[in-house]
Amino acid sequence: MNQFKLPRIVFSMLLGLGLLAPQLQAQDGWQELFNGKNLEGWVQHTGKAKYSVADGILTGETVRGTNNSFLCTTRSFGDFELELDYQCDARLNSGVQIRSEVFPDSRTLHLNGKTITVRPDRVHGYQCEIDMDTDRGRMWTGGIYDEGRRGWLYPIDGEKGSQGLAFSEQGRKVSRPGDWNHLRIVAAGSSVKTWLNGESRAEITDSLTPMGLIALQVHRVGDDAARTGLKVRFRNIRIKPLESQAAAPQNTLTADEKRAGWELLWDGRTTEGWRSAKADTFPEKGWKIHDGILTVHENGGEEAARGGDIVTLKKYSRFELKVDFKLTPGANSGIKYFAHPRLSSVTTTGAKATVGSAIGCEFQILDDLRHPDAKLGRNGNRTLGSLYDLLPAATTKKPNPIGEWNTAHIIVRGDRVQHWLNGEKILEYDRTSPEFQAAFAQSKFKNIPEFPHWTDGHILLQEHGNEVSFRNIKIRVLKTN
Repeated sequence: MNQFKLPRIVFSMLLGLGLLAPQLQAQDGWQELFNGKNLEGWVQHTGKAKYSVADGILTGETVRGTNNSFLCTTRSFGDFELELDYQCDARLNSGVQIRSEVFPDSRTLHLNGKTITVRPDRVHGYQCEIDMDTDRGRMWTGGIYDEGRRGWLYPIDGEKGSQGLAFSEQGRKVSRPGDWNHLRIVAAGSSVKTWLNGESRAEITDSLTPMGLIALQVHRVGDDAARTGLKVRFRNIRIKPLESQAAAPQNTLTADEKRAGWELLWDGRTTEGWRSAKADTFPEKGWKIHDGILTVHENGGEEAARGGDIVTLKKYSRFELKVDFKLTPGANSGIKYFAHPRLSSVTTTGAKATVGSAIGCEFQILDDLRHPDAKLGRNGNRTLGSLYDLLPAATTKKPNPIGEWNTAHIIVRGDRVQHWLNGEKILEYDRTSPEFQAAFAQSKFKNIPEFPHWTDGHILLQEHGNEVSFRNIKIRVLKTN
C-alpha cells in the first residue's frame, strides 16, 4: 500500500495544469466516469427524477409521482473496481447499480422457478444499496439488492433476521449521516464485494449478469409531497477495469443467454449454418476456421474476389445480433443484415457491378486511421460502426486497438435499428425517418427502391480483401410485439 497519496482534488488540479504527466493516470489504471462538468457519458432511464451538475457534484433529486430513476453509463463493464463519494438526505433511499441492463422492449426472465417480466426501459440488476435513514433504524448501505429481479441478496434474512440486524448495527457504526461517505465496489468473476468508508460490508457469489451498466439511483417517493425535492449527491466517481477473472469459453452460450433466447449462429468448429453468398456451399478458399476463430484472408484488397462473402442459411427479421471481430492494420470488412445476395452488386455511383459484395444494411468494420474509406462518403458514414454509406456512427465511439477483439451488437426491431460497439450505443435510426430517406437518396443504393423496405434478409460476413477475424457470433430472435 502506498504510504503517501495526493488528495484526489489536488491530483486533478495538478493534472489539469500539466504539472503531472498524463501517463501517471494511465499507469494508475483508473478512469473517471464523471467529468465534474456535465452528464457526458451518462443517460437517464426508467424514471423522471432530476439529475444536475454543479461545482463538481452530480445531484439526483426526487420528483413526485415517478418511478425509480437511474442515470446510467453509456458503456458496460464486467470485472472492475469502482469508487465514489456520496451524500444522501436521510429520508431518501438510493443506490449504485452495477452489471445492470436496460432494454427498449419487455423481457421475460425465468429465475429460481419464477417468471419475472421486465418492463421496457426498466433498469434491472445488481445494486449496492445507499440507506441513510437513521429514524427508520435500518442502515443497510453497502448491502446488495437485485433490482427488478430477485430482491435482497445480502443481507438475505430481512430486517429482523440475525444477519440483517448485525448488518444494520455495523452500518450505524460506519455510516456518516449528513456527511460525505465513500463506497468501494469490486466485481471480479462471480464475486461482488462492497466497502463503506473503508469497512467491509457485503460479499456475494453470483453469476447471473457478468457484465452491464453502472447507474446512480434516485428512489421513487410516490405521491408524498413532503419527500419531493430530496437529494442524493455524488462525486469522485471512478473505475478501474480488471482482467477478467472467469472468462466464458468462446463460442458458447451462458445459461442466462439460453434462457433469454440466444442462439449460436456459428458453432466455432464447422461451416454449419453458413454458405457462400453466391453458391449453396461454403467457399472452398478465402476463409479459415482455426482455434474457435473464423478468419477471412487477405487477398490484396479486392472485394468479394477470392472466397467472397458468406451468409446465414436462414433469413432474419427482428433480432439482436452480437459478433466479436478483430481487425488487422488497415483492414476493411462488414457485418450485413437484411442481406439479399441474389441482387447484383453496385458501384459507388449506384451502377450495377459485375464483381462486388452482396447488398444489405452494413455495420461497417474498418481501421479508421489507416483505411482510405474512412475519409470517403459523407460525414464519416463509412467509418467503423456506421451504417455504411448512409449514416455515421458517433464520433465518441471507443474501439479497442487494432489486433484486439471488439464486440458489435446490432438490434433490429422492424424499421428501428441500433448499432452498439463494446457496450456503447453508437448509432440509432428509423428507416421511415426523413433523415434515413435523405441519406438513402444520396447513397450507392439509391437505384434499389426496395432497399429501405426489406422486412427480412440474411446475416452476412464480408470479404473485402483484408484479414479480419470473427468469433462468438450469436443471435436472439425478437417477438413482434
